[in-house]
Amino acid sequence: MTLAPGITALAEQLRKSRAFAAKRAIATIAGQLNLNDVSAAAVGDDCAAIPDGDGYLLFAIEGFMSEFVASDPWFAGWCGIMVNLADVAAMGGRPVAVVDCVQASAEHEVDPILVGMKAASETFGVPIVGGHTCTSGDDRQLSVAILGRAQKLLTSFDAEPGDHLVIAIDLRGRYREPHSNWEAATDAPPQRLRACFNLLPKIAELGLSKAAKDISQAGIIGTSMMLAECSGVGMTLELEKIPKPRGIALDRWLQTFPSFGFILSVPPKNVAQVLSLFESQGVSAADAGVVTATRRVEIVEHENREIVWDFDRTPLLGLGPGEATP
Repeated sequence: MTLAPGITALAEQLRKSRAFAAKRAIATIAGQLNLNDVSAAAVGDDCAAIPDGDGYLLFAIEGFMSEFVASDPWFAGWCGIMVNLADVAAMGGRPVAVVDCVQASAEHEVDPILVGMKAASETFGVPIVGGHTCTSGDDRQLSVAILGRAQKLLTSFDAEPGDHLVIAIDLRGRYREPHSNWEAATDAPPQRLRACFNLLPKIAELGLSKAAKDISQAGIIGTSMMLAECSGVGMTLELEKIPKPRGIALDRWLQTFPSFGFILSVPPKNVAQVLSLFESQGVSAADAGVVTATRRVEIVEHENREIVWDFDRTPLLGLGPGEATP
């Protein structure tokens, strides 16, 4: 049996992870594009949110690493739909439609990507309404964009000190090796999957939470850090309370990208109802931490405590209050 690293070593491992490093480029790109002119959501959120009538149009896009698309093209196509749905749900929205852009060196390399996308489109009930395909490229690339709609927003900028951190993950799956993708969707009943993603807009519309993020390639701790920095707060996460499958090493789990996983900042009075909503669909959810005013993200295991990140010393995204590049 492989022993998990101690909490100090675990914090250092997380800080040095590839996923953390990738997130630090976001602020530079945002500053170059001056992205805040139209969206009601600030840069660093999961979607752009355009005021429209009594609600918001949501726009998001996901691009995928070429090595992933080449090694598992069908699942990459599936993920093109699924991860965009997670972005829309994390903003309190429901999907409308997607478009795609696929590049490969030959038609037979494009086919499994499109088949995977079609399968996910039909499973989740979200139409593919257009796109672009190129078969003269040197490697396989995939990007998928989504349009959604929200009545009330969940954002990355509204976590408040005193809120509790609800972590909700569908554990009914397995790793899709060799990547740290926890896959709990491809063989699940479509109605269950749709009902799970509908929980986030329901939580927003009931006013049970104002802040959430879907757990991304940055993993549970990295996603918590992004939520904390954008909201100008700190967070303390209790490792023993985080939902986790049996037999999975903690260090790998904390860096895992689940097919359904969200972190919500919830006022204490609403925690029980939010937990009950997730549990009604068989999603494992736990009150696993608190939002603080410290501007630090800490992890706690038993009586041991370690600071993973101190935003007063080092920005991560550089998009928190007073940090965003003009």
